[in-house]
Amino acid sequence: MKKLFSAILVVVAAMSLSSCSYNSMVKGDENVKGKWGEVQTQYQRRSDLIPNLVSTVKGEANFEKGTLTEVTEARAKATSIQVDPTKLTPETIQKYQEAQGQLSTALGRLLVASENYPTLRANDAFRGLQVQLEGTENRISVARRDFNIAVQDYNSKIRSFPANITAKMFGFSEKGYFQSEAGSDKAPKVAF
Repeated sequence: MKKLFSAILVVVAAMSLSSCSYNSMVKGDENVKGKWGEVQTQYQRRSDLIPNLVSTVKGEANFEKGTLTEVTEARAKATSIQVDPTKLTPETIQKYQEAQGQLSTALGRLLVASENYPTLRANDAFRGLQVQLEGTENRISVARRDFNIAVQDYNSKIRSFPANITAKMFGFSEKGYFQSEAGSDKAPKVAF
């Protein structure tokens, strides 16, 4: 009788611990999904600004058509990649980040090329769009940081003992992080 009572007590204690771990994992998973939604919202905001930017730049008669085409194609690719928030694996995050990085590079080229067009730089609409893009890039940076913090909390939880046992039982798996862009570890060379 004592052995049966001890066994029942161990099972109840394990279930109690498992229940607490499970609930906190669900909360962590939902937090990661919410932060992912914010990341997507900010990238969508940037994507929505691009057609207006391209239209404004097209008004400049001699502007490089290849640059505009590159921006348009990069936007199309970036918006075509959809990530299911229940599958935020390192591989899916990397694919998403690569597409968004290509768009960032194309936008950077467009803004650098615009320096050669004084009438474009003097255009109020163009300047306003530049300011909005700059603000959006800051929002993207904050959203990515918040997402990575949520992922770190979640991944730490599901890998810690005894929560890792519950995580394996219920299929909780590690989420992917946003990584630094390639080459961002090196300072740019500035020559005068």
